[in-house]
Amino acid sequence: MSGVCREVITLQLGHYSNFVGTHWWNLQDASLSYDPESPAGEIQSDVVFREGQTLCGHVTYTPRLIAMDLKGSLRTLRQEGGLYDAGRDASTLTWEGNLTMHKESPPEKNSFLEDLDKLDKGEILAEADFSSDSQHSAGAVSVDTVNSRLTQVQKSYRLEGSVKVWSDFLRIHLHPRTISVIHQYNHDGEAHRLEAFGQGESLLQGALLEELEDKLHFFVEECDYLQGFQVVCDLADGFAGLGSKVTELLQDSYGGRGILTWGVAPASHPHSTPLRDRYHLLNCTLGLVHMAAHSSLFCPLTLRGGLGWRPPSPPEFPHLSYDPSLWYHSSSVLALALDGLTAPYRLRNNSTPMWQVADSLAVSGRKVVAAYGAVPFPMMHGGSLPDALSACTDALPWKPLSACPEAGDGRCYGQWATLKGLEGQNLIGCLSPGLKPPTPLHGLHSGEDVLSSYISSFFPSAPLALQLVATPSKLTPPFPQIFSRSLGPQGFLQSEVVPPSGAPAPPVSSVPVLTSLQLGPALDPWLSELHRAAGAFDIRRAAPSFLSQGPELAEYQEALEELRLLARRYRDDSGGVLCSSSEEEDD
Repeated sequence: MSGVCREVITLQLGHYSNFVGTHWWNLQDASLSYDPESPAGEIQSDVVFREGQTLCGHVTYTPRLIAMDLKGSLRTLRQEGGLYDAGRDASTLTWEGNLTMHKESPPEKNSFLEDLDKLDKGEILAEADFSSDSQHSAGAVSVDTVNSRLTQVQKSYRLEGSVKVWSDFLRIHLHPRTISVIHQYNHDGEAHRLEAFGQGESLLQGALLEELEDKLHFFVEECDYLQGFQVVCDLADGFAGLGSKVTELLQDSYGGRGILTWGVAPASHPHSTPLRDRYHLLNCTLGLVHMAAHSSLFCPLTLRGGLGWRPPSPPEFPHLSYDPSLWYHSSSVLALALDGLTAPYRLRNNSTPMWQVADSLAVSGRKVVAAYGAVPFPMMHGGSLPDALSACTDALPWKPLSACPEAGDGRCYGQWATLKGLEGQNLIGCLSPGLKPPTPLHGLHSGEDVLSSYISSFFPSAPLALQLVATPSKLTPPFPQIFSRSLGPQGFLQSEVVPPSGAPAPPVSSVPVLTSLQLGPALDPWLSELHRAAGAFDIRRAAPSFLSQGPELAEYQEALEELRLLARRYRDDSGGVLCSSSEEEDD
């Protein structure tokens, strides 16, 4: 891969974060390209992938990734991976005394993982025409061939009933230094759960701290132009405490680099109880305050209707048919959005470094932003961008991805919008000579002008940065087919529903996505509601064990006060200008 590469190191902390991250890496793997002149070459893959070599001399591309999870979270995935296996015979023993062997049956693999194993072994799949020289995608020099064949096969994997953990749908090989397993806590079961913020905080010491620092040094030292870190961290469980310590470590050790933190939370938790719901609320509160303080920019990502008590229903996307309670589904929607949200600092040309993205939004230390997304962007196949936007004049096409509704009066203090995936479509109105444009959008002369004019009509005084990326988000097995029948294979709306109702719909292989990061007064009531919910009960009585491993009560109360002041920073008391730090007084 050519050109200057500003590398990014990704950290995924927690089980739901690894669900989102697995879908996100599968999307990146599907778009891997070695030709900078091709449309897919818009995204510079080696910003997030690293080149390596196996012991047999095969060239590899693996994620520049550190992923942490709990004991029992990997199932069939080996912690060290299989890409750099030295081929040692694990059955060789040096003990000469009596020996009793207990053999445990390995977890059963789903059909997708079984097919990947066959592909790794060079076998011809019974279900698809893979040639004998094919290898697992992103694992060897034949990666482009494998990606294209996986895409062409379009085998329909229905994994909704078989996905137990994120590795059940992982397409790619991982580097041996990627995965860290936290053995003190169990992923599944009632005992030894990582439920509280203080438990996560106390983890980053001793062996785990040394392991993390060692992995960071490994990935950092091989970068030529490290631009920073993208951290995806569970917000509702004990990983919020671990993420707070990890972002603090990154800030202290790699000052000047960008740290973009995405705090993720599922729409629902299995086996939830009122006490665990309180824990989720407290973890979200403390995690948001601490990770925002240690990051260049912090953005919650969730399909919950809110982070407080009894949140509204998850957002309904007009052209998706997904089950919000399935982590396999909800994480795929967030990953599609994250593919657009992270695109500006992954471009080959006209890339915007992550520190610049953060500085354009984090005004006067207001580091919390809200995300919105149209997943997919509703555009008619063969239509134009002005046509699509003109059909959405009453309301913006995107939905909240941070459980934060937009301000009803259109106030916004900064926005970064990315439209991804209109490759081959008309970005301007196609008018015959002498005809009057049906709308002002149809008279503009570039896609950037069309999108800018449209968004500015809703936010007339807000600074706006935007990026158009032609390459769509490419979907390969086993991405869940959660799309409505109104979409064609490229993710565009069809004038007629094909095939007829009752017949299987062709799989959607790519989708356009419109995303937005916003800083504005809408965050004031959202943060204030979180503050009210967390402060509405006496933590010493309602959740006494939450404080047993930290934080201290005084530290918790201090965090609540910081959250209250943070909410006030977003308040617009002057009809359009955010209050300065000196004006942040008590009510």
